[in-house]
Amino acid sequence: MALTVSVIGIGYLGSVHAACMADLGHTVIAVDVDAEKIAALAGGHSPIYEPGLDELLARVLPTGRLTFTTELADAAAADVHFICVGTPQREGEPAADVSAVFAVGEGLAPYLRGDALVVGKSTVPVGTAAALRARMQQRALEGVSVRLAWNPEFLQEGHAITDTVSPNRFVYGVDPRTRDADVALLDEVYAVPLSAGMPRIVTDYATAELVKVAANAFLATKISFINAMSEVCEAAGGDVVALADAIGADERIGRAFLGAGVGFGGGCLPKDIRAFMARAGELGADQALTFLREVDAINFRRRSRMVDLAREELGGSLRDRRVTVLGAAFKPDSDDVRDSPALDVAQACRSAGAKVVVHDPKAVGTARAAHPLLECTEDLEAALRGAEIVLLLTAWRQYRDMDPGWAVTLVETPTVVDGRNALDVGSWRAAGWRYRALGRPTI
Repeated sequence: MALTVSVIGIGYLGSVHAACMADLGHTVIAVDVDAEKIAALAGGHSPIYEPGLDELLARVLPTGRLTFTTELADAAAADVHFICVGTPQREGEPAADVSAVFAVGEGLAPYLRGDALVVGKSTVPVGTAAALRARMQQRALEGVSVRLAWNPEFLQEGHAITDTVSPNRFVYGVDPRTRDADVALLDEVYAVPLSAGMPRIVTDYATAELVKVAANAFLATKISFINAMSEVCEAAGGDVVALADAIGADERIGRAFLGAGVGFGGGCLPKDIRAFMARAGELGADQALTFLREVDAINFRRRSRMVDLAREELGGSLRDRRVTVLGAAFKPDSDDVRDSPALDVAQACRSAGAKVVVHDPKAVGTARAAHPLLECTEDLEAALRGAEIVLLLTAWRQYRDMDPGWAVTLVETPTVVDGRNALDVGSWRAAGWRYRALGRPTI
């Protein structure tokens, strides 16, 4: 049965969720305080780059099932309200800033009908849901009992639409007092993917809140593990790519997220593991997550090592040398530059005196906003021309498929440092390039 759904907070998560819910047949009211963003989305233009999102908007907007507004009151009639606001790292602290979650919940509470369900999707510290429900109940109309569930998202940037409508699991964290009714309503929301056999796990608030941060902590640990092995390979003369292939063949380990390189970034993994450690400390369980400090440290060491390799290849100094950085986004198929390893390396090279040019197919605008002093371009040929060293830092297909024979004609010195182990070593060396990579032997 089609429902009326509100999605509050139209950032990366909310914009994708709203469009997908409308595509599933629901009537969706998307709410955000940013009038410029709302106007752009209402016109069919997403302010973020996510493959397929503009096409999805073009499909659902003409149906009339998706509308955008800046007024929370416009969402009052919804059967289900999704909270999708951001929970960034607090300024100067590792803990998560959940003020927007509470602000939305408290603002929404007076508009709630007794049969409506509020559903948190934001990544929050464990204990947030229970506190939010209590605060909403204080502000709800007399006689209205607030119903709240937690339904964490598991989106991968670049695959967000598929991950929304066809995830590998749904998780419902529900209040035991309203469990059956809340589960039934969420099942209506996700009726289409559930009918295709997508599994769902029904649990309590705390477990649902922990699922997302625990998953991100595990993935970050796996990435940092192979990057630690990369450090050992460099010391011992081993090849971290062959090592990852060999251990990844073990089905207990798996090859996914064993891509050694310059490390992880983005708006989730870095801030989530720090917030997880902070919350564990508040709960008196800080010793359980001390290993995440080393996970974070390994990740940052890879960025520093990339700068060191560039300096080595340029004879010990970066001053006045032309450095081309391929990639600005933290990962391909995204324009997200939050905590981007590529931009950290580019900025470090610039601070060391290099003349840095950054290229990215989609993230030049966001890169310029984050680092206005960096020279950024969408013209790959211009970025490569005259380079004394090329640093590949985001594994866009455009770079992986680039003809090294074409690129060698543009640069001043054919030296490439592959920070993602993404290039075909043989073809680049055959085209005359000196090839270096993190965790691989130098020839």
